[in-house]
Amino acid sequence: MTSTQPGPSGRRPFVPPGSGWPEDPAAPDTPVAHGPAEVAELAAAAPGLAGLCARQSVCRACDRLVEWRERVAVERRRAFETEEYWGRPVPGWGADEPRILIVGLAPAAHGGNRTGRIFTGDRSGDWLFASLHRVGLAALPASVRAGDGQRLLGARVAATVRCAPPGNKPTPAERAACLPWLAREVAEVAPSVRCVVALGGYAWQGAWPALKQAGYGLPRPRPAFGHGVQIEITSPEGAAVAMLGCYHPSQQNTFTGRVTEAMLDEVFTRARELAGLPPAPQGR
Repeated sequence: MTSTQPGPSGRRPFVPPGSGWPEDPAAPDTPVAHGPAEVAELAAAAPGLAGLCARQSVCRACDRLVEWRERVAVERRRAFETEEYWGRPVPGWGADEPRILIVGLAPAAHGGNRTGRIFTGDRSGDWLFASLHRVGLAALPASVRAGDGQRLLGARVAATVRCAPPGNKPTPAERAACLPWLAREVAEVAPSVRCVVALGGYAWQGAWPALKQAGYGLPRPRPAFGHGVQIEITSPEGAAVAMLGCYHPSQQNTFTGRVTEAMLDEVFTRARELAGLPPAPQGR
């Protein structure tokens, strides 16, 4: 790790692991990957899901992403200038034995990079968690920051890239470097997962090699992404698993009406059914 001492602005570039941030999975001695080869090595050798998430959360393999996420944590957006930013990779989060695995692209610079939880603290997350709550997959209708009491119910969220990328666009090399983190997480939860939901075309593409590395049987060629597209894949244990495409609840998509609340709710209601979860309680 580089220095976490405050710079001239008095702001730290990231929260030191094990320093008391809510839901921080890492400790001061958690091994740190400094390049793609070390990512692959540390992901493969991680002691279970908790150990894997700890190692995800301290990765420094991609210089461009490290520089960007830490610069954002120091400079901050005016609306959040009094808040300390997480400034580290954002690990997978949710149920340890999920029936539904939700895959996104990457954390937002002032969302997960600030709050320490994937899809938390930005407009996309507002839409996502509200929908998950309506269909009974989240305990609360909003997720503000790590430690706020939010829980996912039978679901887990992960990302193809764990650091906030400039312009929300990771490079192919950065996606490849981060792949072992997702592949190992997919493998860890595979015994319980019966439905995978990809949020957006990039997540659909990025999840594919992770599923393959984790031992899933996949159709060839890869089916095209689309909202509501449903395909069948096979878990490493031979179980039938559904994979659903869902438009990303980005501001651009929600403002233009390309994604509506009803569209999100329909996908996650179907995911519940396909995953074998009971119907959501009435009145949510």
